[in-house]
Amino acid sequence: MGRSRAAEDRTRETVRRRTDSALAELVPDRDRPSGWTLLLDGAPQSHVDLDDPAHLAFEYQRRLGHIADLAAPPGRPVTALQLGGGALTLARYVAATRPRSRQQVAEIDTALTELVRAELPLQRGWQVKVRGADARAVLERTPEGAADLVIADVFSGAQVPAHCATAEFAALAGRALAPGGLYAANVADGASLAFTRSQVATLLQVFPEVCLIGDPAVLRGRRFGNLVLVAGHRPLPLEDLTRRAAADPFPGRVEHGRALADFTGGAAPATDATAAPSPAPPPGTFQLR
Repeated sequence: MGRSRAAEDRTRETVRRRTDSALAELVPDRDRPSGWTLLLDGAPQSHVDLDDPAHLAFEYQRRLGHIADLAAPPGRPVTALQLGGGALTLARYVAATRPRSRQQVAEIDTALTELVRAELPLQRGWQVKVRGADARAVLERTPEGAADLVIADVFSGAQVPAHCATAEFAALAGRALAPGGLYAANVADGASLAFTRSQVATLLQVFPEVCLIGDPAVLRGRRFGNLVLVAGHRPLPLEDLTRRAAADPFPGRVEHGRALADFTGGAAPATDATAAPSPAPPPGTFQLR
């Protein structure tokens, strides 16, 4: 007879390691036998299901997954650059949904990458290369037009670092995109949304096409949470994004055009000379349920 679910759960214990930048914890998901959540200094960072890499549990990762789905026709391999690796959730998703894709991931915390590779190994045959370097440094070395998809999910602790939230950084991302490619950035904000408003203004200065996806409560400043910005040099797949975001377990709203320009409220674009990190989350914001 096979082992019971309770017995399986008892064999999966939380793994804790001090990495280069944080206390990392891999916590077993009691609802999914092959699921794990990565926490960094107590904040849930990402979720992985080893048997179902196409499963995206976190709200912001689902939004990024939608963008990956729309970066090319279904199933077609893409070249993707992911800035910020964590548990490599999005790299696994792209590899599973778009076989033969070539992916490069920038993750500055090499000890974290070693932990993830050891405890949550990637499947053989996936073309995922992880570089232990600063995200912006990797982006600067990326050839022009090299990527169909660029995802910026860069956090230092629970904040987006200033040097990865500027017009200069966005211009590098735009340069790396192939014609028709998509750029997406995950940010965290709350209350006045001053950081997000500035980030929208920043992308509007660099890209002709920009939209913002978020939970309506976050967009109204009622709670702290993640928001996803999308940009490109050609018209965005707004209809599909709107439909997918609205169908999520935590439905999202897509802002673009005049409404998005009005959302900035006159905020100035961030530059290398003026940028600041995103705000720190209020205590108790991110709790693993």
